Amino acid sequence: MSTTAAPRENVSLTPVFVRLKLSLLRNGLRQSSGRKAVWVTSIVFTALFAALQLLGLIALRGHDHAAALTVAIAALLAFGWAFVPLFFSGGDETLDPSRLVMLPLRPGPLVVALLAASLIGIGPCFTLVILVGSVIATAHGLAAALVGVPAVAMSLLLCLALARAVATANVRLLTSRKGRDLAVLSGLVIAVGMQFLNFGLQQLSSAGGLARLEPVADVLRWVPPGSALDAVRAASEGSYGLAAAELALSAAALAALLWWWQRGLTKLMTSPDGSTVAAAEPQKARREGTGLVRLLPAGRTGAVMDRSLRYAVRDPKIKMGWASSLLLGLILPLVNAAQGNGSIYFSFFAVTMLGMQSFNLFGQDGSAFWMVMQTITSPRDAYAELRGRALTLALISVPYLALVVTVTAAVTGNWRAFPMVLGLGLALAGSLTAVGALTSVHMPFSIPQEGAFKNVAPGQAGIAWLGMLGVLPAALLSAPLIALSVWLYGPDSGGLLWGLLPLGATYGLLMAWAGLRIAAPRAARLLPEILAAVSKG
Repeated sequence: MSTTAAPRENVSLTPVFVRLKLSLLRNGLRQSSGRKAVWVTSIVFTALFAALQLLGLIALRGHDHAAALTVAIAALLAFGWAFVPLFFSGGDETLDPSRLVMLPLRPGPLVVALLAASLIGIGPCFTLVILVGSVIATAHGLAAALVGVPAVAMSLLLCLALARAVATANVRLLTSRKGRDLAVLSGLVIAVGMQFLNFGLQQLSSAGGLARLEPVADVLRWVPPGSALDAVRAASEGSYGLAAAELALSAAALAALLWWWQRGLTKLMTSPDGSTVAAAEPQKARREGTGLVRLLPAGRTGAVMDRSLRYAVRDPKIKMGWASSLLLGLILPLVNAAQGNGSIYFSFFAVTMLGMQSFNLFGQDGSAFWMVMQTITSPRDAYAELRGRALTLALISVPYLALVVTVTAAVTGNWRAFPMVLGLGLALAGSLTAVGALTSVHMPFSIPQEGAFKNVAPGQAGIAWLGMLGVLPAALLSAPLIALSVWLYGPDSGGLLWGLLPLGATYGLLMAWAGLRIAAPRAARLLPEILAAVSKG
């Protein structure tokens, strides 16, 4: 009797990966009741939002420009599926195919299995509901309904395959420090995107309505998955040849996307690991004392500025704070100007956003502040430390303020108030620096490194909110110059307003100098308390 076992038949990967995805969801919910509550809440809110969107699309049935909206929705869904995984890659463990490189899997079956597993989740269900509602809004007749079935299937698969292909192409980025930086910046991207979405919705609600989407839809209906949904509209109008061409275009795009994804998987599973490649390469010599470093002041002030600039480039939380302040400070004036409510005085929002970065100068150091503390032996050392950090903020905020005021003046056409606003902005920036130096000494708090949206250590939220109220005393410090500006701003002011520019710059410089001088001896005296506060995270 032969003891040789018969070879096992090839097992399909698709059921295995589907069960794996279900197991990951189930085990993730078992980790904590809080995670389960968040997941259930997400399902409820997503279902309600999807139901409202579905009812809205059904209500558009028969509208002359409903197809323009559905094509735009398809493009928006594809855009979201392409880029959201780059910011929230940690939410789905199956987005990282590098975990499968040690298994004997072929890329072709792996693509099919991963695509099938991608159909499980809240996002795919939400997308399916929106696509079905889009078909209902534009389908008229049996032929259009029949075309809608492959249109929905191809649109959904295009979105999922696009997400997987982009994640695979950027898997090295997603698992690196830069990938964590992207996760931190996700909130900023969402906030900026919401501003543009809000502006777009306001434009649609104004005169013209959905008809204003037609020029955009004429382009997007030839860009998959918009072409798949537009095929339903073409079939409803009897243009069966056009509908077939648009479906064929979507099918070709899906095939090309799957090929690109499979090619990316092949490259990922056969190329050496990034760590071994880095170890095999010769170490590059570092160039010290080049670029901006050569322009910094000598002594402790320049060293502090160099260190602060390096923190701003390398630390994700600091980078997030700067990026949000810079982008939101510029976007708010421009969005209001585009909506017809623009004013050059919105530039003060940019000044405030940047000035608030000085309200917790030591929090970015965390427990490493003990090394800085060892080098401060006198109020003079503390003054040099505070001055270096304040000059780092000024190095970025002063040119940025000039840019925002100039752009806002150009958009609104109010060049007459340009010197006054820029001068007041410089005065306010100096006042914010003065107040920030004092709040940094008396109300410091820790900035935890873990968690993309956790910016205050437990128990210090009240301190952080209280420190943000420093905007009020900063405005009071600028009150004399504000009163002078109001008095001068009249029909006969002439060139007097230009005098406010150097006056505001001088006033802001004096305020910043006075604040740093007052805060320096207190910082030297309260170093242990500052270290304890910033080390809690």
